[in-house]
Amino acid sequence: MQAQPPQPVPADAGLISVIMPVCNTPENFLREAITSVQQQTYRNWEICIHDDASDQPHVAKILAELQREIPTLRVTRSVQRSGIAATTNAALAQAGGRWVTFLDHDDLLEPDALAAVVACHVRTGADIVYSDHDVLGDDGRLRHPYFKPDWNHDLFMAQMYLGHLVSFERGVIQRHGGLDSSCDGSQDYDLVLRCVADGARVSHVPRVLYHWRAHAGSTAANAGSKPYAHDAGKRAIQRHVDVLYPGAQVDDGKQLFCYDVRYPLAAPAPMASIIIPTRDGLDLLRTCVDSLLSMTDYPAYEIIVVDNGSTQPETHAWLQEMSQRDDFRVIDANVPFNWSALNNLAAAQARGDVLVFLNNDTEVIEGDWLQRLVENAMRRDVGVCGPLLLYGDRTIQHAGVVLGMGGWADHVFKGEVPQHNQNLFVSPVLQRQVLAVTGACMVIARNKFEQVGGFDESFIVCGSDVELCLRAYAAGFHTVYVAGAAMIHHESKTRDPRAIPESDFVRSAQAYSPYREEGDPFYSPNLDYMASSPRLKRSEA
Repeated sequence: MQAQPPQPVPADAGLISVIMPVCNTPENFLREAITSVQQQTYRNWEICIHDDASDQPHVAKILAELQREIPTLRVTRSVQRSGIAATTNAALAQAGGRWVTFLDHDDLLEPDALAAVVACHVRTGADIVYSDHDVLGDDGRLRHPYFKPDWNHDLFMAQMYLGHLVSFERGVIQRHGGLDSSCDGSQDYDLVLRCVADGARVSHVPRVLYHWRAHAGSTAANAGSKPYAHDAGKRAIQRHVDVLYPGAQVDDGKQLFCYDVRYPLAAPAPMASIIIPTRDGLDLLRTCVDSLLSMTDYPAYEIIVVDNGSTQPETHAWLQEMSQRDDFRVIDANVPFNWSALNNLAAAQARGDVLVFLNNDTEVIEGDWLQRLVENAMRRDVGVCGPLLLYGDRTIQHAGVVLGMGGWADHVFKGEVPQHNQNLFVSPVLQRQVLAVTGACMVIARNKFEQVGGFDESFIVCGSDVELCLRAYAAGFHTVYVAGAAMIHHESKTRDPRAIPESDFVRSAQAYSPYREEGDPFYSPNLDYMASSPRLKRSEA
């Protein structure tokens, strides 16, 4: 789980064109941005600038001066203002590089930024490459590093998390006609979305390669400075889902520049079978089932309780009473406890098109929880999905599983407040792809469950939930953390490892490899895997 070292790149790997739209840029910002390109360790570059009719005279003066000094600096100019997409396209028209990378006129590159992105293009064959970034304040200090996951389609439909340094194979941009002025403000977002919808491959360099300058007019310092850009982003995503998920609807997220994609379901709604293994624990089970029945808005579901040898008379009486309902069934399984086997048993007898595996210590708190999970599980590219789970004190119990965390696998953001922030890593309340979700609540379409072979019964207590997600991932399906679906999980914040048989550790070691050793692609090698809250990995120097 080491951060990737810089990759060596031959000087003749190919020309990369740095595209910089300019408009009334402050002199120091403009000079520093261009200087950061001049200082690149990768020397086969050119800078293509288009000035969008700047009316401050220093801009033309500086560009003319620098053009005399830098043989590979190309400059054109508009006589009237045309907007960011048109300006960028005009700069692109000058480019001759095998690759093109966008640089805002007030941002700065790390000296090996171009070397790193070119190396990634060459090594992976990616059409699009992005990196981590941080923020440069007015005081000259760097802060707020953002360590991103590898390409994460669901997160990208929730937020333009790639940032400003995005590098493209030039032919990909040409095939899509450049940037679209109807999405000014989110024109780069729209371009990536169009390319991805057409099959473009995206790779990530997990290193801070550029510095996003924060000042009064930038979204880095003031998210409300460009509200029109939020609407442009929403249009771009809607166009994207119209291609990939016909009938999907893009809604505003709860935060600016965040979005909530809702997916269509065929009519009538697919039946969901909610499977709950239990052994006594009536207080927990009753709370769970009562909340399901009173809170769930979804119209088509059945509840299947797998009774694994309950002995208390009140449990038997309650189960018998509930069995009078058409939407409630009990399966008797008076056998030695095996979580995987109990769920497989119920899945085989379930009537639903979608299987919901649910712990008896969960509680529904929002009516749309099942709708959101089912609509994601029924997407053709999704295998397993799971919700945001909260402890009784409303802090996070589950917001996705990271393989290798804690040495095995653990829940990132555990114990944190479920609020939107980007402290080193992604926001805990945005939908995203993960390697795994917890078996406390996991949802999968029946046909995919059968395709991957159900739960592995060699796992007795724990581990088979993660292993199922990994098998689905290996079969080409995404696992999705659906942050918009929230439930309570009345679990202790600590788990007694003595209750887990040794065989589960052995099977987990086999199943979780190589991610335990090499890291989780949806986390970051720059963060400490021994902490559930994102924090910087300590230097090994």
